Amino acid sequence: MRHGRKTLSPPLNSASLQLGNILLLAFVTKTLKESGTRNLDPRSIPISEPLVLQVLGKNSLDSSKKLDFFRWCSSLRPIYKHTACTYSHIFRTVCRAGFLEEVPSLLNSMQEDNVIVDSETFKLLLEACIKSGKIDFAIEILDYMEELGTSLSPKVYDSVLVSLVRKKQLGLAMSILFKLLEACNDNTADNSVVESLPGCVVCNGLLVALRKSDRRSEFKQVFERLEEQKEFEFDIYGYNICIHAFGCWGDLHTSLRLFKEMKEKGLVPDLYTYNSLIQVLCVVGKVKDALIVWEELKGSGHEPNEFTYRIIIQGCCKSYRMDDAMKIFSEMQYNGLIPDTVVYNSLLNGMFKSGKVMEACQLFEKMVQDGVRTSCWTHNILIDGLFRNGRAEAAYTLFCDLKKKGKFVDGITFSIVVLQLCREGQIEEALRLVEEMEGRGFVVDLVTISSLLIGFHKYGRWDFTERLMKHIRDGNLVLDVLKWKADVEATMKSRKSKRKDYTPMFPYKGNLSEIMSLIGSTNLETDANLGSGEGDAKDEGSQLTNIDEWSSSPYMDKLADQVKSVCHSSQLFSLARGLRVQGKGMGTFDIDMVNTFLSIFLAKGKLNLACKLFEIFTDMGVDPVNYTYNSMMSSFVKKGYFNQAWGVLNEMGEKFCPTDIATYNVVIQGLGKMGRADLASTILDKLMKQGGGYLDVVMYNTLINVLGKAGRFDEANMLFEQMRTSGINPDVVTFNTLIEVNGKAGRLKEAHNFLKMMLDSGCTPNHVTDTTLDFLGREIDRLKDQNRNQ
Repeated sequence: MRHGRKTLSPPLNSASLQLGNILLLAFVTKTLKESGTRNLDPRSIPISEPLVLQVLGKNSLDSSKKLDFFRWCSSLRPIYKHTACTYSHIFRTVCRAGFLEEVPSLLNSMQEDNVIVDSETFKLLLEACIKSGKIDFAIEILDYMEELGTSLSPKVYDSVLVSLVRKKQLGLAMSILFKLLEACNDNTADNSVVESLPGCVVCNGLLVALRKSDRRSEFKQVFERLEEQKEFEFDIYGYNICIHAFGCWGDLHTSLRLFKEMKEKGLVPDLYTYNSLIQVLCVVGKVKDALIVWEELKGSGHEPNEFTYRIIIQGCCKSYRMDDAMKIFSEMQYNGLIPDTVVYNSLLNGMFKSGKVMEACQLFEKMVQDGVRTSCWTHNILIDGLFRNGRAEAAYTLFCDLKKKGKFVDGITFSIVVLQLCREGQIEEALRLVEEMEGRGFVVDLVTISSLLIGFHKYGRWDFTERLMKHIRDGNLVLDVLKWKADVEATMKSRKSKRKDYTPMFPYKGNLSEIMSLIGSTNLETDANLGSGEGDAKDEGSQLTNIDEWSSSPYMDKLADQVKSVCHSSQLFSLARGLRVQGKGMGTFDIDMVNTFLSIFLAKGKLNLACKLFEIFTDMGVDPVNYTYNSMMSSFVKKGYFNQAWGVLNEMGEKFCPTDIATYNVVIQGLGKMGRADLASTILDKLMKQGGGYLDVVMYNTLINVLGKAGRFDEANMLFEQMRTSGINPDVVTFNTLIEVNGKAGRLKEAHNFLKMMLDSGCTPNHVTDTTLDFLGREIDRLKDQNRNQ
């Protein structure tokens, strides 16, 4: 005792016990390093949970030694049995060392010990299996957890789902998400339901991955399941993702419904929301509405960025509103935003399709001068555009120059030139080019092969088939094509039509007035009202009460309010023309080949073979695309089988196959041949009201021809002026049509004016022009003779 206080000191037995544990740990560690577990004696070593945890936690000890020690301890049952803590430790060790093949045996051992590790350990195992690509192990672990009746905590599940999405295991991620949602539905306690729901970040990540991989049905399935879950609420990023995804797939109705829903929930749309909505309006051809929204955005707090400009310029170019596109392009530069390669490519493509060859070449020079990087796609647009506008020599010269430089050419470039050579009948040169294409390492795809097949058939050069097989590296594709051709020819010879009752393939019993309903609206049942002002008088009082005075785009709010909940959400119009060959692998191989051989048969007027081919593959379950229907309908119209043509149009509507600009061209051409220019004019009015145009040069030429032959010259002239003011240059077909219809109607002065206008614009006459001028000359001579006789 010192100053009346006792001196406190640790008990002697506690210090000795601590020293003994340290010596025991050192002995076990040393033994494991030197000789493994064979020199460990369970009778002299008191095995306990603390000792096992200390050994497993030794950083100096190799992971394989730790695993051997753990198994040695397991063999001491029933003297010693592992606990949940030791199992968690060994699982962490195994995961860090990458010994995942040991996991199944450790799980079995854990089951024998009747031990269950915590949720964090299962999460660690799942993440390790997913990261290493051992998805089967991950599924086994989940099955094992289900057998044990255990489950991960919601936060742990979120982490697992994120790992699965990053590894692109979207199917497994979806199944786990659906199980979580089902578990939430079975839970009756409100608070626990909310706590066990997956997080917005996880669901957003899964939706983004599904959209990027173009898995539409799976995306809609996840979206609908999340919508059904009342306790789950999308955040603004989730709404933006869904609006963008449905917009990319042409579902304007769902995009506008989600926009309205997010505003009703108090979420403020941002620039990304409006960019996605402008994009979907452009995709479905409602460019006029997109331009109104874009103008409103400029005056709001959401100043358009480079993506907004890119989207609206692409929409204008695809709908042939080139004057609007160039105006926006100039404004973009004025505001200090630098146009990228995509913007220039869109403008170049639109200009060539509008016949503005000189303007396109000048824009390309500006692109190079401004230092914007040109891509293979840029040069492909140039070469294809020059070919399509009658500048074949310039296009081929450019192609040869690019080949010599060894850059800016790819497989698509070669395919474009091969197609042009086949059109010109230069089959030998086309085949030589394909051999060069193969020699340069480019893949000869189905688009190129089908172009050659059409050329072989058209010019009777099937002897080139063996040469094609000899020089193409991917010979399997050529073999598949030739085998498909042989099988189809054999089937068509042996097969008899199943239609014993002689019922037509494309029945149509309606009248011409129903054609307007057949071609339908571009996307919504309310299209006639959207942007036309017709729906303003309806429920005006209720609309005024719902006006958002602080809205960045009142017009977009109006569009969303006019959407009916019962309208169909599929896209019924596409700005993009249908493709003969989609080239998406074996999934579209059959329909690609059907379209190719339809082109072959119909080009030679063999409509019966085309119908038989169509019947065979539709009976087999192959779904036709809009190119297939357009080809059949065009042939029926040319042959004068109008009821059959309208039957094809009717089937397109029944199968929700989207129409495109080519469909409208065929319909108007058919109506013109039937002498129903009034209906053709009505269709034109509907097109202009719905989307503000999307008339290409072919559509203008078709309409001018139909109206001119019907004697509606004022309407034809107005259409010609509209064509010029919209930014589309009239081509030689346009002028030939105007000269011919005016000349045959005795309007010689007007015909002469159009001839002068044609020469002043630099449009080169062709052989049709010469024939028309000969007729015009005879008419002038006839009138002169009449005047002399009088």
